[in-house]
Amino acid sequence: MSQLDKVLDHIDANLDASLERLFAFLRIASISTDPAHAQDCRRAAEHVKAELDGLGFAAEVHATPGHPVVLGHQQGEGKPSVLFYGHYDVQPVDPLDLWTNPPFEPRIETLADGSKVIRARGAADDKGQILTFLEAVRAWKAVTGDLPVNVSVLIEGEEEVGSVNLPAFVDANLDRLRADAVLVCDTNQWDADTPAITTGLRGLVHDEIIIRTADRDLHSGLFGGAAQNAIQVLAGVIAALRDGEGRITIPGFYDGVPEIPEEVREQWRGLGLDARTFLGPVGLSEPAGEKDRYVIEQIQSRPAFDINGIIGGYTGEGSKTVIPAQARAKITFRLVGEQNPVKVRDAFRAYVRSLIPADASVTFGAGDGAGAVSVPLDSPLLAKAAGALRDEWNKPPVTIGGGGSIPIIATFQNRLGATPLLVGFGLEDDRIHSPNEKYSLTNFHKGTRSWARILQALAE
Repeated sequence: MSQLDKVLDHIDANLDASLERLFAFLRIASISTDPAHAQDCRRAAEHVKAELDGLGFAAEVHATPGHPVVLGHQQGEGKPSVLFYGHYDVQPVDPLDLWTNPPFEPRIETLADGSKVIRARGAADDKGQILTFLEAVRAWKAVTGDLPVNVSVLIEGEEEVGSVNLPAFVDANLDRLRADAVLVCDTNQWDADTPAITTGLRGLVHDEIIIRTADRDLHSGLFGGAAQNAIQVLAGVIAALRDGEGRITIPGFYDGVPEIPEEVREQWRGLGLDARTFLGPVGLSEPAGEKDRYVIEQIQSRPAFDINGIIGGYTGEGSKTVIPAQARAKITFRLVGEQNPVKVRDAFRAYVRSLIPADASVTFGAGDGAGAVSVPLDSPLLAKAAGALRDEWNKPPVTIGGGGSIPIIATFQNRLGATPLLVGFGLEDDRIHSPNEKYSLTNFHKGTRSWARILQALAE
């Protein structure tokens, strides 16, 4: 029996103990956006440090202007080095009344199809995913007393609020974070039976438009038809930002947007993701993006523009006949390829200013962002991980793009010069950021086994 076989057997035999450790982690209400949970975030950081200490890592909790960062190392001579990244913070649980069980009281639940899931906030995003890696490390240490590669672990507490303090921490600790690869377990599989390696993440720009017209809200009977209405001005601006073919109309917006290789497009076509299968489960039927693109392209390899919220006028019970003097909209762009976040933001603002009529003015919010992440498809790192995943799942992994954003990955790629390897074991229906978040028990188990295999593959 090989060392790897012994490690995998150890994972199987100790699954219950792994779940106990995961449940202890999930009980910590580490909601990063809510100041009332600052101490919970600190507790979560100390919990991660204790786990790393128990695995023989030299681990520390580092204060930041926000929530703490945990950094641990286990190093040796003559081995490749990897940096594993994850986050202990979680999303708020609202609306609480939609949870079938208290969100920080984890439990195993059997679904109608007989499959078992771990139900709790953070189960899939990202505590359960972190534990797949740490439990693989635990098994290697228990069986061999060592790890196939040198491992550093960086777990932050602000991913859900934009990782605002992590870039400065990375810059201050570049020498301690150097690695041949950055491992990330915060993405999804293709489906319950098919593993995936994510080779691209869309970048992100968020901004806020604030339209002002009169010096106060006006009576719509006295001024209606003559005075500018801030909401109507805002609505006109928003409508002008996309044409009838679903393309974004900002001049220069598509600069740096690449075409995906034809062999990748052919692979995606064969995955069967269409409007019915993707939009149907959420009550929709027609793709709203570029009309000449497949649905899978719209969400994985093309940029996007969305309105995240509109505020203005009277929104209370009943009616109040006013012409609003102010309206605002929160917006986001998802970027791909070489699109530059600063250039996109500046072009967006210039275009919006060109659309503002007389008697109206516009200002903007903070407006920051991060670039997209792309991993070369011919990277030897991908080939090694693909072989390990194929051995565990008995089928080759799908190479996909990720529609979401993990802004700090671009920072790792640019500052550390390390190739990111994004292998996650979440599923599309895990309800992350929503009530009743879950994580497949099978995926937790096989995810742990997968990381054990990947660590071995990276050493070869």
